[in-house]
Amino acid sequence: MLSVRHLQASYGAAQVLFDISFDIDAGEVVTLLGRNGMGKTTTIRSIMGLLRPRGGEVRFDGTAVTGLAPYRIAQTGIGLVPEGRQIFPTLTVEENLVATASSRTGLRRWTLEAIYDLFPRLKERRANLGTQLSGGEQQMLAIGRALMTNPKLLILDEATEGLAPLIRAEIWNCLKRLKSERQSILVIDKNVGALATFADRHVIIEKGRSVWSGTSAELMSDPSLKDRYLHV
Repeated sequence: MLSVRHLQASYGAAQVLFDISFDIDAGEVVTLLGRNGMGKTTTIRSIMGLLRPRGGEVRFDGTAVTGLAPYRIAQTGIGLVPEGRQIFPTLTVEENLVATASSRTGLRRWTLEAIYDLFPRLKERRANLGTQLSGGEQQMLAIGRALMTNPKLLILDEATEGLAPLIRAEIWNCLKRLKSERQSILVIDKNVGALATFADRHVIIEKGRSVWSGTSAELMSDPSLKDRYLHV
């Protein structure tokens, strides 16, 4: 479904990505792992067209999307839950969800009712403004807003950063449910143990390069990987 090959990207004269390559198949959950500053978010920004790559190729469903405008990439069927959530603060929960609603032929039709079933707390808070939500509720809303685009691929950047343990568990349960429904997911998060319980594969990024890829079993059985690439 998603193919990233030898991706390179820079902020001005400072090159951040040198050689990122990985694939995501339909119905698969893949994670991007690595210490802070290694290029994970820059990889997401480059895939989504928020940062124009300086080299390499991104293909989605067999079509090259490298360098397209972000809205055109989103229209191909990629939904983004960005770092920092970035919900619309002056819109209500329900208005945030309706604002991004879109249907795609052949895909599950995410509706308000389906989002409220996934996150009952959003239904309770549906008339509240974005600024009146807790951090956890904002993250649920950001996920719901992305799902309302009925994406083929859902991308989450820092899925549970700054959230309380109970809320993190709720987000993980949500992602597990989506996986059971064959939703393709690319996720960045620091909670490797939680990710390993449901992700199919992991890609480790080190200094702007993809340096390892493997299954959860392979990752958890090799402490040297975590010591070398993931521990601060």
